[in-house]
Amino acid sequence: MAEILKINDISVSYGSIRALSNVSMSVDEGAVVSLIGANGAGKSTLLKAIVGQEPLKSGSISFDGEVIAQTKHHGSLTTDLIARRGVALVPEGRHVFADMTVEENLDMGAFMVRDQAIINKRKEDMYEFFPILGARKKQKTRSLSGGEQQMMAIARALMSAPRLLLLDEPGLGLAPLVVQDIFNKIKIINEENKVTVFLVEQNARLALRSSSYGYVLENGRIVLEDKGEALLQNERVQKAYLGA
Repeated sequence: MAEILKINDISVSYGSIRALSNVSMSVDEGAVVSLIGANGAGKSTLLKAIVGQEPLKSGSISFDGEVIAQTKHHGSLTTDLIARRGVALVPEGRHVFADMTVEENLDMGAFMVRDQAIINKRKEDMYEFFPILGARKKQKTRSLSGGEQQMMAIARALMSAPRLLLLDEPGLGLAPLVVQDIFNKIKIINEENKVTVFLVEQNARLALRSSSYGYVLENGRIVLEDKGEALLQNERVQKAYLGA
């Protein structure tokens, strides 16, 4: 498979604090790849760096063979231009527009699209894929449950028709059955919609089971990488993340 995302020796700092140190990894087109690690390991920082929300101290990030971020912004793209290339981020905590309706939130996800017919078609596709959103499209988002808001955040990201979907803790704070439902949707998005998925998730067992490949981030550094199933059997991973 061809690489769609290439992260080459990147470092990110917050003042004197090094959040990421010499991180290198890649995501093949069509794959589901997971990144696991403890709170504070730097996982969200890595996703923000990919979409241009955190500047790089060193290294570079390429999407589909084009450099989208590198040191000191020289040649780096802005977040909106990265989105136009086909990268969408569902952030940790969802960040929905609480006082807007479900439909209005989805419209925000299609801000780059100028053809109203395409926007309408994509919304109908989202309502079919997430039926609860169709039933509540005129409701204010704040009235939705946490799981419904997460589904809406994913649908909003899909409105831009991304080639690469970045998911930051999609199961955070949700009931186990809701989390499983969301991961079932992620599998369909990947397999049927042909969207590459890069996933950050605290539930390491579920993340690795859902992934063809995985990385382990500790204190801002990649310390392990392997096929998802192999990491599930790794003694270090079992002790640190799987409660074994």
